[in-house]
Amino acid sequence: MRLRKEKRLLQVLLSFGTFLLAAGCSDEKPLPPSTTNAAAAIPVTNSPSAVSPSDTRESALTVTGPIIVEHQLDLAAQRDGVVAKIFIYSPSHVEAGALLAKLDDRQITANLEAARAKTRGINAEIKNWMAEAEVFKADYARAQRRWDLGLISEEELQHAKYKAESEQWDIQRVTEQRNTAEQEERSLELELEKTKVTAPFSGLVARRYVREGQNVARGERLFWITAEAPLLMRFTLPERLFGRLHHGQKFEITSADLPNEKHIASVRDLSPVIDPASGTFEVLVELVGNHGALRPGMTVALHINDAQ
Repeated sequence: MRLRKEKRLLQVLLSFGTFLLAAGCSDEKPLPPSTTNAAAAIPVTNSPSAVSPSDTRESALTVTGPIIVEHQLDLAAQRDGVVAKIFIYSPSHVEAGALLAKLDDRQITANLEAARAKTRGINAEIKNWMAEAEVFKADYARAQRRWDLGLISEEELQHAKYKAESEQWDIQRVTEQRNTAEQEERSLELELEKTKVTAPFSGLVARRYVREGQNVARGERLFWITAEAPLLMRFTLPERLFGRLHHGQKFEITSADLPNEKHIASVRDLSPVIDPASGTFEVLVELVGNHGALRPGMTVALHINDAQ
């Protein structure tokens, strides 16, 4: 009887131990939370930042860029020379054709006077040849009358004829020499004009790069001149907006440096084609009305409503 009780107790203990062992080796043990598991557990929902293409087209578009002007350049020397005189110092407002500086022109002036004298000499020589031609023309007419009377031979008549014709060819030769001299004279006049540095358009002389007495080479910068109006802005837009803009369409322009100013720009030019490399087209706008404190070179923002 006692042996049977001990045997039953042993079976109970073995069963309990098997249960504990099975519980310890179970695959149902929970894993510690990790970053990957936590992210995967987050349900995917439609957040406000996930905008569909149709919603994007209804958003506003802001384009930034510099203000430009159509006329703006570095004025360079057209020939070698020494700066003899500077008439305009920066900054200065000038009109088109205003004399800004002058190079030493004494040598060119002397060469030009010599060329003019040569032209005058050739003109006098032409008059002399023309007078001689009239003499030989009269001799030929007299020779014809004498030949008609049988007083001279045919050879003498032909001699008078060819002499008169020769004078005409001499006149033509000297006339071509005069044309060459006149072209040389014109060339020197152009070189003399190059010694005068003038403003190509009305605007502001913003910088001066040279001083009096400086020896400059052809192509060297002398002045930087810029127009002050009209103020323009050039930019590109994506092709999805192609056809939505038109000439005269107006947009608002602002500047971060001038928070209290707002300006209006009108579409002046539109590219008729789309650049296949970038998928964009070019737009040129012009500021209308009072420009306020805006100046060429300033960076501005142009605001476009994509739904327009």
